[in-house]
Amino acid sequence: MKFNIASESLLVIRLYNPYPFTQTPPRAPKNSSISMRRGDSMHRIFYDKKIAQEVAGDSLGDEWKGYLFRITGGNDKQGFPMKQGVLLPYRVRLLLADGHSCYRTRRAGERKRKSVRGCIVGPDIAVLSLVIVKQGEQDIPGLTDNVLPKRLGPKRATKIRSFYNLSKEDDVRKYVVRREVKSAKKEDAKPYTKAPKIQRLVTPLRLQRRRHLHSLKRRRLEHQKEQKTEFDALISKRVAEKKAKVAAIQAAHHKTA
Repeated sequence: MKFNIASESLLVIRLYNPYPFTQTPPRAPKNSSISMRRGDSMHRIFYDKKIAQEVAGDSLGDEWKGYLFRITGGNDKQGFPMKQGVLLPYRVRLLLADGHSCYRTRRAGERKRKSVRGCIVGPDIAVLSLVIVKQGEQDIPGLTDNVLPKRLGPKRATKIRSFYNLSKEDDVRKYVVRREVKSAKKEDAKPYTKAPKIQRLVTPLRLQRRRHLHSLKRRRLEHQKEQKTEFDALISKRVAEKKAKVAAIQAAHHKTA
């Protein structure tokens, strides 16, 4: 994501609304931004706060009363990103590798020393990203006022149940998010709907297959037990025959002696 770094006298706060406040229809994430001058005292509530900390938005204005934000990141005046885990209010140079944030490797095994900003908010931050954790009393135009349908919903059966707060008796197939599709080849074609294939759905066929696999496993164990008893009986018979043969040989030696 590219940020337009503001001038030194402005602080740009980017707001992101990822959570659906209503379950039906699902809500797509929206984002907005507000700008404030550095002389204002309202942005001082973010000072000395770390990434992932929650901040109340009451001091930002009456329209933000009751809102609760979580800090997710930001950039300083020169555009260097804030990195989680660096507990410093200034910029440092770290040796980063594959899997670290704020760095993308170009070759396998590559490491590079990069400048990153600490995760503590200070006066040198030009862009601050926030996520709405709790909605307040009033709707914010362009952020929480418009409900957009979510194009793709959950696909796994347990996630669909948790998304709509369903019980095990409810049919999950009735609650899949369907989307309308129009044919690109034929203009006069009738639109139709598409839905994802539900994963980990327990059906009577799946239960039947599971019972069949369990029965195969049980038969296999019983057959192994039968084979083991037959083998043990054969071994004991061979041992008895060997003992009898050795005893006969010893008795023949005693008679000749």
